[in-house]
Amino acid sequence: MNNNEQLKKNNYLVDMIHEQQNLLTCLFKKNKNSTYTIIYTNKAATNFWGEAHIKNNTFSEELLSQLLPLFTSIKNEQQNVNSNYELLLNDKRYTFDISIIAIEEKDIYGMMMYDKTNQLPINDSSEITDKYISLIENNIDTVLIIDQVGIIQYANKIILKVFGYEEKTLLHQPIEQYISEESLRNFQLIIKQTMSGYSTEMQNCLIQHEKGHFISTYLKAIPIISGGTVKGLHLVLRNTISDSEEQDQLFYLVYHDHLTGLWNRRALKEHLSENIKQASKTNSEISIIRIDLDRFKLINESLGYTSGDELLKKIADRLSLYIDKSSNLYRQSGDEFVFLLKDKTKDETSQFAESILTELAKPIYLDHQEYFGTASIGISMFPYDGQKQDELLLKADQALYVAKDRGRAHYRYFQEQMNLSFPNEALMESHLRRAIEKEELSIHYQPQVNLLTGEINSFEALLRWNNRKFGYVSPMHFIPIAEKSGIIFKLGDWVLEEVCSQLKLWQDKGYRMVRIAMNISPQQFKQDNFASKIREKINKYNLLPSSLEVEITESAMTDLQDTFTILKELKDIGVVISIDDFGTGYSSLSYLRKYPIDIIKIDQSFIKDMETDEKSAAIATTIIRLAHSLGMEVIAEGVEKDTQVEILKAANCQKAQGFFFSRPVPIEDINKSYMNYY
Repeated sequence: MNNNEQLKKNNYLVDMIHEQQNLLTCLFKKNKNSTYTIIYTNKAATNFWGEAHIKNNTFSEELLSQLLPLFTSIKNEQQNVNSNYELLLNDKRYTFDISIIAIEEKDIYGMMMYDKTNQLPINDSSEITDKYISLIENNIDTVLIIDQVGIIQYANKIILKVFGYEEKTLLHQPIEQYISEESLRNFQLIIKQTMSGYSTEMQNCLIQHEKGHFISTYLKAIPIISGGTVKGLHLVLRNTISDSEEQDQLFYLVYHDHLTGLWNRRALKEHLSENIKQASKTNSEISIIRIDLDRFKLINESLGYTSGDELLKKIADRLSLYIDKSSNLYRQSGDEFVFLLKDKTKDETSQFAESILTELAKPIYLDHQEYFGTASIGISMFPYDGQKQDELLLKADQALYVAKDRGRAHYRYFQEQMNLSFPNEALMESHLRRAIEKEELSIHYQPQVNLLTGEINSFEALLRWNNRKFGYVSPMHFIPIAEKSGIIFKLGDWVLEEVCSQLKLWQDKGYRMVRIAMNISPQQFKQDNFASKIREKINKYNLLPSSLEVEITESAMTDLQDTFTILKELKDIGVVISIDDFGTGYSSLSYLRKYPIDIIKIDQSFIKDMETDEKSAAIATTIIRLAHSLGMEVIAEGVEKDTQVEILKAANCQKAQGFFFSRPVPIEDINKSYMNYY
């Protein structure tokens, strides 16, 4: 490293730590003739001393004579001086905490002078000194500076010896790319806590060496705080591995599954990558066989996770019988295993898959009890199905999906048409989980028209998703994914918050009271705290409870007592309750007189053909009369024609919604077209 680079690093360190106006910082060099040359001063020092005490990169005689006893007390670069010191400058006496640190072999020193004259509130100087010492170049531990988004801004020179990296290769790189998958989650939590202003530590953080292996490291994270704000953090790294035996043990932990002892996902990707390179040279084939145990979740939940783990180990032992010089076995995750077969034809691969299915169909004994299970298998082959590891693994997964979807307990090879039929549910679920934070969700509002007066005083809120990869995704597609994955609870909470916020906005603008209806999934409706969530939001936004309508489907009303309890809680709050898609579910008509329901919404399937289909018209008319006899309001959904409107009016249906009146539109259109005259 040349002098300019070293000076730049030192300047960077000083500026990172000492931005306070009352902390004077400088770097100076001791010359052979016992004079001192100033090579850096921070802004505070320059402003305080001015030309009266620093000129031509030298200290004034008045200043040097008072500092000289401190300078000469440092004998070598391993020592430092901390002192409470008084200086007489310009006929005024100042009190300083002074710290002088030897930071270079070539007689370069750092000096920090904290002005205590006016007793400004500051951190203790020993703390500042400790932070500074932890960053200097000759620290025996690796020291990194990380900015607020996790990018490396500085590394000291010891990192080359410990981790094999030149400093310049690390600068401006994200720190997370050097952390192993096994340690990444805990590392992220440590960083998050430190960024909130607290020093933290982590044992056995696995950090990648320049040559590819991982080193077990004790990590200490210290926030860099300036002006009350966390500007970044220091990472102090200490290597805890000292001999080859521990290195071997660490290698095993990084590349093997801790439960079964098989190779893990990391090993699978590295081995497959190497196998592809070798197979490309020899024009040979590779088979990727993904094995997923059928209904293992049911067994796991029935027996308990401890017994489930024992079962997985027994299955791993059975599969291990098929490992040989041309095949290797990996535990991908959970109850999924992967075989890599080298130099096997498609026929040989099929025979292998048949053997695996037969083996896994045999009974397994656990605690003297016999259990039976099956497996589904998906297969892709290099080079026919792809040239890259991720592509081959994905296609094997697509084949596995089809095998499970078409009856399980058999194997399938990847075929190109699977790309068309495979719904990419896993990928879509992954995107859906981050839809809120990426601001991809919105709510469109569909007006509900009073058929007698033509007025609009209620709307239905409908969730929309515009994804950067998939574009606009139909609710008919993403809502089932949300329900199966559990994301529906998060989406439901978001919609509730948005609807209440919008009602509050209209209320504050002085518009007359309108009502917004929001759809509730059966899973949400059956939550123990569902009613309390509604009450909490109404209280938070100080809303009139009747301005919020809760739409539930008939399928959510399968349990009479539970349904009644929840509906009663909602009515006690004061919200309006409606039954959505009435006539398509499973509830008995006799339930309607027992439940505290305000509105019935006729499903659009009975509306769309009512002008040409007498039965549809009769059903719709009967529902309207039934609802009226029970004191309920009726709203018809999916109205698209004026003839449908006339039939509904004749049956005294109160409200309707559909494309005949308006499509669901963004809130901006609602404000412009429907709310401006309120």
